[in-house]
Amino acid sequence: MNPIASCLASTIDAENAICLWENLEHSQQKQIQQAIASANPPTCIVYPRTQRQLAAVIAEAHRHRWRVLPCGKRSKINWGGLATGIDIVVSTERINQLIAHAVGDLTVTVEAGMQFSQLQGILAQARQFIALDPSKPELATIGGIVATGDTGSLRQRYGSVRDQLLGITFVRSDGQIAKAGGRVVKNVAGYDLMKLFAGAYGTLGIISQVTFRVYPLQEASSTVALTGTPEAICQAAATLRNSALTPTQADLLSTQLVSELGWNQGLGLIARFQSISESVKEQSNRLLAVAERLGLDGKIYVNEHEDHLWQRLRELMDDLGKDSTITCKIGVSPTAAVEVLTQTEMGLIHIGSGLGWLQFEDEKQILKMRDRCQQHRGFVSILTASNQVKQAIDVWGYTGNSLHVMRQIKAQFDSKNILNPGRFVGGI
Repeated sequence: MNPIASCLASTIDAENAICLWENLEHSQQKQIQQAIASANPPTCIVYPRTQRQLAAVIAEAHRHRWRVLPCGKRSKINWGGLATGIDIVVSTERINQLIAHAVGDLTVTVEAGMQFSQLQGILAQARQFIALDPSKPELATIGGIVATGDTGSLRQRYGSVRDQLLGITFVRSDGQIAKAGGRVVKNVAGYDLMKLFAGAYGTLGIISQVTFRVYPLQEASSTVALTGTPEAICQAAATLRNSALTPTQADLLSTQLVSELGWNQGLGLIARFQSISESVKEQSNRLLAVAERLGLDGKIYVNEHEDHLWQRLRELMDDLGKDSTITCKIGVSPTAAVEVLTQTEMGLIHIGSGLGWLQFEDEKQILKMRDRCQQHRGFVSILTASNQVKQAIDVWGYTGNSLHVMRQIKAQFDSKNILNPGRFVGGI
């Protein structure tokens, strides 16, 4: 065993906690190589089982200046920039216990390695859920969802990941365990570090425990799907945004996505209503009436047909297709969303926030789209692409004026630059 692995093995003293690089399956090696810039692989993956073991590993890395790539189940390990000079990979997937579920207070506290689908199953037993719609929910861990700010379509009604966080526990770069927030909804004590860590891609600390607010499952649900010309879809989206209707999810869909779902040609608008039965029926019918006035094709999905529709939509957006496919996160003014979707074949944009996903086959398309979005005060950042693409163009495309502040924050939290170096904006 190499010196780094030997040192870590003696530090956490647990069976099967260290896996050497050469002993990993080829698929695991490929996943990790998609996240690092160097051709030299890390020495090993470490699997701590407790927060204290995780802290001990990071303390040892800090002492020796070993660079760390944190991950959970690796469903988003290839998102964002390429980490540089990684010595070890640290997975939180075995730190995965339910800590507390306060049913009456509508809060839940879990360790970072718990899979999202498992947590939703636990909450469903109490008729509750976390209002997130992350990528690859069957694999995604809670820590990874928070670290990447992966919210999904439910942002329309419930806000982003950071809006739903009540508290976090994390391991600092020096191996100390720190906490922020608490376990109650009305909590104002201390610094609001939850918002800082949500979307920081593990560059400030490694999240080990999270407290979320949860919501009761609704009595009824239905989804209205509209398709037609870009002009009519644009008008329908504007009407929906300015109306008293309250969809929990509402997205604009590109032509290829509409085709993949088996609908008529054109752009699509999909809106989900969840409430008491009477309200759901009324809101669905009102949106259908808008579609009729605009000459759009409309259909209502309920029960298992509705569940299948949203599951299929998620599968299409998670399917990265060929290795050459480039998936991007986009942010644009909601009023410009239809214009953007007419310039790409595969994409989805949330009606309320203007955030969404686009897929491309060529990096030149990204640069053109980035220019177009910046004209609308938006952005395009690369989530997944080949290492060659990520090394050729700026992954984040950040043009704001806060990079200096970001670097100061990074220096305060990780003075030795050992946590995911190079992964975040500006090479942070």
